[in-house]
Amino acid sequence: MTGERDLRTLLKSMRPELNPGRYVFTTVPDGPVPEGVSPVVTVTEREGLTLVLPETEADTAGLAYAYVAGWITLRVRSALDAVGLTAAVALALTDAGISCNVVAGYHHDHLFVPHQRAAEAVSVLERLAAESA
Repeated sequence: MTGERDLRTLLKSMRPELNPGRYVFTTVPDGPVPEGVSPVVTVTEREGLTLVLPETEADTAGLAYAYVAGWITLRVRSALDAVGLTAAVALALTDAGISCNVVAGYHHDHLFVPHQRAAEAVSVLERLAAESA
């Protein structure tokens, strides 16, 4: 299925959904993913393997982290070559003073925001969607 490319349609249809739990960013300098850890995101970098995973799993595995996030999924099926969605979302969150780390999946975009402000971030995104309708 081809994802949506029209920015207005993307914004009004994004349906942000807060996933339950607390998520952290950590790194494993020499890989591989530790046993018992099921990351929701992995990124291979020159410096090591970045993992985004539930905080409880990081704690159990003894992995260090400094950032605890809430995970928001934009339920609209966005095309990977769509233009402007990330910028519009980032601007709305910037205006609210909320930091955001964006990860594009094949079907959806995923936002990692400070856990303590995750519900507020969803509200900001819902307002953006309503204003775009």
